[in-house]
Amino acid sequence: LYALFCRQAPTAQALAEEVLDVATPHGFPFYTALGTAVRGGALVLQGQSAEGLALLRQGLGGLHTTGTQPAPHWLVWQAELSGYAGQLEEGIRLLDEARRQAETTGNAHALAERHRLHGEFILALSAARAAEAETCFHEALAVAQHQQAKALELRAAMSLSRLWQRQGNRADAAALLTPVYAWFTEGFATPDLQEAQALLSALTGP
Repeated sequence: LYALFCRQAPTAQALAEEVLDVATPHGFPFYTALGTAVRGGALVLQGQSAEGLALLRQGLGGLHTTGTQPAPHWLVWQAELSGYAGQLEEGIRLLDEARRQAETTGNAHALAERHRLHGEFILALSAARAAEAETCFHEALAVAQHQQAKALELRAAMSLSRLWQRQGNRADAAALLTPVYAWFTEGFATPDLQEAQALLSALTGP
């Protein structure tokens, strides 16, 4: 799951297949379902949306049959992958479901990403909703900072910085993103940090 969160799809797929190679023949339903879901997510990230989403839903359904009640962050993760597949309305529906579940359970583990993805999805559906999306990004940033979740803070800062960049506000975008990016001392091969570096170069360049 960590590799998938970091968007290291080939690694996530390889690890999921190793889990399936052990869990399936030995009849471990929880790990079979989990491996199936992660493999599906990895395929979505690699452009195989139809097969990947089908496996993801199969895996999450399998988790339900084991008596496992997926937490809100599973719904947020599913929403993110739906967004990668271009299914933005479905992504928003899943985020709304995650919000309701979080309000019921008090589980705020994925709250920052829920806010951020909601902003990304509504902005992708309509540029006229930029102000609403900006509010979502500010909320995501505030939650991530409160939770001291630097990886999620970086994602929120990038989303807000990209919006400001499109609006011609490069200076504020760079001022926002620079200290968040500077906090990291490792992991520079991950997609998030690579994208942050590229965005900073675009914001501070000529």
